[in-house]
Amino acid sequence: MISSNELRLKFLNFFKNNDHIIAQGSSLTETGDPTVLLTTAGMQQFKDYYLGFKDPLKDFGKKRIATIQKCFRLSDLEDIGDTSHLSFFEMLGNFSFGDYFKKETINWAYKFLTEELGISKDRLNVTVFGGDSDISCDSESLEVVQTLDLPPGRIVKRGSEDNFWGPTGLEGPCGPTVEFYVDGLEVWNLVFNEYFKNKEGVYEKLTFRGVDTGMGLERILAVANRCTSIFETDIFQPIIEGFRGSGAYEINNNMIRRERIIADHFRGATFLISEGLSPSNLRQGYILRRILRRIFLHLRKLNLSIEIIPSIIDRVIGIYKDFYTDLWSTAAIAEIFYKEHDKFQRALQQGLKIFGKISQKSKTNYLDTKELFNLYQSFGFPRDIIVDLCREHNKIFDNTEFDRLFKEHQDKSRLVKEHKIGGIRAEPTYYEVKLHTATHLLHQALRDVLGNTVRQMGSDINEKRLRFDFNFERPLTKEEIEKIEKIVNDKIRYDFDVTFVKMPLEKALSFGALSFFREKYPSEVKVYSIGDYSKEICNGPHVKKTSELKRFRIIKEEGIGQGIRRIKAVVDK
Repeated sequence: MISSNELRLKFLNFFKNNDHIIAQGSSLTETGDPTVLLTTAGMQQFKDYYLGFKDPLKDFGKKRIATIQKCFRLSDLEDIGDTSHLSFFEMLGNFSFGDYFKKETINWAYKFLTEELGISKDRLNVTVFGGDSDISCDSESLEVVQTLDLPPGRIVKRGSEDNFWGPTGLEGPCGPTVEFYVDGLEVWNLVFNEYFKNKEGVYEKLTFRGVDTGMGLERILAVANRCTSIFETDIFQPIIEGFRGSGAYEINNNMIRRERIIADHFRGATFLISEGLSPSNLRQGYILRRILRRIFLHLRKLNLSIEIIPSIIDRVIGIYKDFYTDLWSTAAIAEIFYKEHDKFQRALQQGLKIFGKISQKSKTNYLDTKELFNLYQSFGFPRDIIVDLCREHNKIFDNTEFDRLFKEHQDKSRLVKEHKIGGIRAEPTYYEVKLHTATHLLHQALRDVLGNTVRQMGSDINEKRLRFDFNFERPLTKEEIEKIEKIVNDKIRYDFDVTFVKMPLEKALSFGALSFFREKYPSEVKVYSIGDYSKEICNGPHVKKTSELKRFRIIKEEGIGQGIRRIKAVVDK
């Protein structure tokens, strides 16, 4: 048997011995890409290297890198509970930026599986991209795979749906893949980045070829130990054992599925919270809220008390603490669990009453989707629970109509947003322009004092003051507020020039420009710089010199929701 810690070290040592630099995995939440909410793949932090915006030799000293990356995906949410799907997982990956290519990558993967892990070649299958209407067969990879010592009939050509990967988000590097399967389960995906797909869906050849591979730790651990499911490994068993003896429920297939969902979500929530994320109704915060409420729902179904929450978190931390040393304490994480549970209970009771009324009004098996969407949108009742309730009451949930209403709501929100520029009126006064520039200074000063996990959650400017919302777990101290004010006023006195340049979005992000957390950006953006202190993507108006702001004062700091703080401030007129 091989443990998860042993497997991580074996992977990293293998590629270190093959002349790779071992790099740190990136943040789950600081994606650097406005088109994705969370890190979904190991290559995400390296997009700028594939695009040529950054130089791997300058930053890492080599063009070949290996990492272990924390990932979170919602695409498989409905499949979690089977033998192989997860929302949170670790991705083992090796990367090449114009260095080695297909031959080395494929041979290393085969060697690691068969020699390092001792997996018999008789258990292996390999798939190769066979081409489609846009791109021809990956004959180069096919030739390499055919040299492997595989039993006859183990190589299969497949189309783009199976063997063409990417990009992450709406655009980015992508290319054909070679995939290794063990006992029919996909374990390692080798992506050969030869193309860039733009937002119009057109594939263009990249200036140099890159390699991006990803092997799910949980899956390869399961097959290496001949487990029938990923949930039988040392990553999950301690978690499941922690609550299996605490509930008065019968062990059957339905309950086992619920156990697996709880175990998966506890892991994901622990890592998201440890990165400073709080439950909310917005983007990343809504993902955390969604999985926490799914935990509460399934605990309820298993007759498990929420009192077990700290002990389960403790087990999660115990599994990962040797490799991930930055996890929060059990008490700090549990506090957020319990606060969200209180909100969930209130929402649940209110939502159950409303759902009951909707159900009673219906004379058929179909419920009014507009009323169900209002329950979701206005009352914060999770879609998952609505679907479960429909199933329990033998009612049909119209996914298509619900999705249409959701998109319609998004479109309306976007139209409202388009009537504003950077949070102020389309024709701002000079004082509002001053406040807008001050907002940029405030954003950077908050990150200087409170840490780089601080991000803008919203803003508004009028003729009287600026309002800036940001993520943070506690009230600011008097000393912190004074320090923030001093930093901003120091920058005003330095009389920095305020300038902007237009550039592609990808380059702006690699340039280190801050982005408005909830915003969707065009392919070309303006990056405003305030001296060498602040760089931010923005389309709003600004003063030419910071001295025009005269003096900055914070007039109020308050909480407006779980993990969200608000500052109101003014500058001298």
